[in-house]
Amino acid sequence: MSSKNTAAPTPPMGWNSWDCYGASVNEEQLLGNAAYMAAHLKPFGWEYVVCDIQWYEPQAKSHDYNAFFPLEMDAFSRLQPAPNRFPSAADGRGFRPVADKIHAMGLKFGIHIMRGIPRQAVHQNTPLLGCNQTARDIAHPFSLCPWNTDMYGLNPDAPGARVYYESLFALYASWGAEFVKVDDIANTEYTPHNPYAARREIELIRDAIDACGRPMVLSLSPGPAPIEQAEHLRTHANMWRLTGDFWDGWEQLYRMFDTCHRWSPYVSPGCWPDCDMLPLGLLAVCNNPARQTARPTNFTPEEQRTMLTLWCIFRSPLMLGCELRALDEATLRLITNREVLGLLKNTAGARQLTRTGDTVIWGSSDDEGRAVAAFFNLSCAETHPSLPLARLGSFRTAAVRDLWRGAELGTVSGHVGVTLPPHGAALLRLTPDADSASPLDE
Repeated sequence: MSSKNTAAPTPPMGWNSWDCYGASVNEEQLLGNAAYMAAHLKPFGWEYVVCDIQWYEPQAKSHDYNAFFPLEMDAFSRLQPAPNRFPSAADGRGFRPVADKIHAMGLKFGIHIMRGIPRQAVHQNTPLLGCNQTARDIAHPFSLCPWNTDMYGLNPDAPGARVYYESLFALYASWGAEFVKVDDIANTEYTPHNPYAARREIELIRDAIDACGRPMVLSLSPGPAPIEQAEHLRTHANMWRLTGDFWDGWEQLYRMFDTCHRWSPYVSPGCWPDCDMLPLGLLAVCNNPARQTARPTNFTPEEQRTMLTLWCIFRSPLMLGCELRALDEATLRLITNREVLGLLKNTAGARQLTRTGDTVIWGSSDDEGRAVAAFFNLSCAETHPSLPLARLGSFRTAAVRDLWRGAELGTVSGHVGVTLPPHGAALLRLTPDADSASPLDE
């Protein structure tokens, strides 16, 4: 396994500030959610605390961006946390004090960045650390993000471009970051004339991480990532988004089944196609007193279970986006089911076994030779799907355990079936007879 892959041997699990606070999260909210994770979620594998976009923007208040506002930046064209939102960052301390507190909780710290260099740096022609070039020398003036005005992309062939990215990741390493989400870099949606236009920037970022001396998970956003570039993504990144921002609408969840089916051959240790965040619990809190936007997830309890079942059997990274301190008991039980979350760490070979209309069945196998079957009902009526055991392996009988309920269901022979409510899911583990062949034998 390459050193890149050792940074994320299993799908990362954690919390990201975007769904709840947009661009406006502050130090108290970041550390408050970290403290909740340490106390209630860490024993179940949740460990990353990721500060999402525009931590360097002093006036950010919501999911909307302030266009062309002044940003916090050091003398070498590198963005810094806004001290009015992150007081411990004052006097050039950056995110190190926040990271130290998160590490003291036994957790890991991550940040979001936009690819490229701040437009502010280019317009001021500020210097770069470690070379004679300036921000203006390395910027690509026609490489622009259409939804955020903070950055120009880099000209990867310009002298100084590599040195600039190396200076960025050296800074992040000094802060203690273990996870970096790079945005406006993985998708083709905004550049149809030049798909995957940021390919060379991805390579520069990978090299800069490798040079910084600190293992970091590299997550690329937004989607849809181009599947024809799967091997390039697997070579350079640990996570890459499969869609645009995923929110709590059934239509988006419905479409994710086809997306996961297409990407399932590319899942492997250190290489995690990313279904995006889990919009559970209390969302869209933000920090704008003039706009009361906080709301609970629109997903029904059955839809929440369906989402988490798909993410877990597919082995997507899991990133919560809610205000953790407002979790209700039902959501807490959902995200702390050890047997379901265990699929991220002890299964392999997940794939769609069958789809008939709105009935979908996935299968995988665990590291003890048992089969796992996930049944999904995407329709608006109760269904009764079943599957021949032969589709899961060359065995005739098996003991069945319901992983969501934590209950033994007895022994089945020939077929295994379930009853599913509308938009519902079931997740079963099947232990074959001792003389059976391995699950998912072809």
